[in-house]
Amino acid sequence: MTVPLLMVLTMGVMYAAGIYLMLDRSLTRVLLGFLLVGNATNLLLILAAGRPGGPPLTDGSDSGTDGMLDPLPQALILTAIVISFGLTAFLLAMIYRSWRFVRDESLQDDLEDM
Repeated sequence: MTVPLLMVLTMGVMYAAGIYLMLDRSLTRVLLGFLLVGNATNLLLILAAGRPGGPPLTDGSDSGTDGMLDPLPQALILTAIVISFGLTAFLLAMIYRSWRFVRDESLQDDLEDM
């Protein structure tokens, strides 16, 4: 199985940028980091699905299966999209609530923790 190098590099950059953004104090950047990590995970699942550009129905001689490609990666991607949508809605509600009470989107350190 050959993996497209450009997709692997894109996925790695998205993971790195997402983790970097999640470590910031700004809640908006944390949200963008979660979105980038979620999209990079979707790319990972696409890469794990198999050969790109292959037909969904085959004659069964080359794949060793009964003539169909595995539909599980597509189901996992759809589930990951729904989960990332729910997480995005939750984080947006948390950012809005923080903005309403504090009028600042960045998190502050507690004096007791220092």
